[in-house]
Amino acid sequence: MGEPVGQPGDPAEAVLAIRSEKKLQALDFWVRNPDYLADELLNEVEAGRLDGSYEAVAEELLSDPEPALHHYPMPKYLYGAYERIDDAFALLDAYGLAALRRTYAPKRRTQLYLLQAGEQAALTLEDPVSVLSWYPRQVRLVKLVARDDLGEHLKERQYKQARYAGAELRSDIDPVADLVLARLAGRRVAP
Repeated sequence: MGEPVGQPGDPAEAVLAIRSEKKLQALDFWVRNPDYLADELLNEVEAGRLDGSYEAVAEELLSDPEPALHHYPMPKYLYGAYERIDDAFALLDAYGLAALRRTYAPKRRTQLYLLQAGEQAALTLEDPVSVLSWYPRQVRLVKLVARDDLGEHLKERQYKQARYAGAELRSDIDPVADLVLARLAGRRVAP
């Protein structure tokens, strides 16, 4: 889901970069909330950017026990879904899998890097016997719906969902599985 590396300051062992924490937070929200990802897949189908076969994929996201078992809500903060990433990245950094770089001038900027060892570790998740084998599929779907949008645009798209927009500050964002299932049912009966 990252972009190419090679800019000044990029770690030599980096293979991909996400150059915005806002973007990472938006992507992370869809990975951790398969119901919102399913809703976004339906939005993409309705907009004509994805074909109708993704309706079945959206339904699978809601009925497949793996992503549902790994649903991990995020709290809403000032600019939408947000959770501090420092502890998670410290662990990834300690194992040489990923790195985080922050600059503070002229403004605060967070850049996140997947390192070569992290890329190799991620490939092991593709193994169907892996407990986390659902994760790469989920990430591919997030990448598909996110396209090349900036973090700000991803957040704007997420705010179009009323439950996301209406969540109270510092409270977990409510699920939308029931709404997505109703959308799917409505699409099945529509001519």
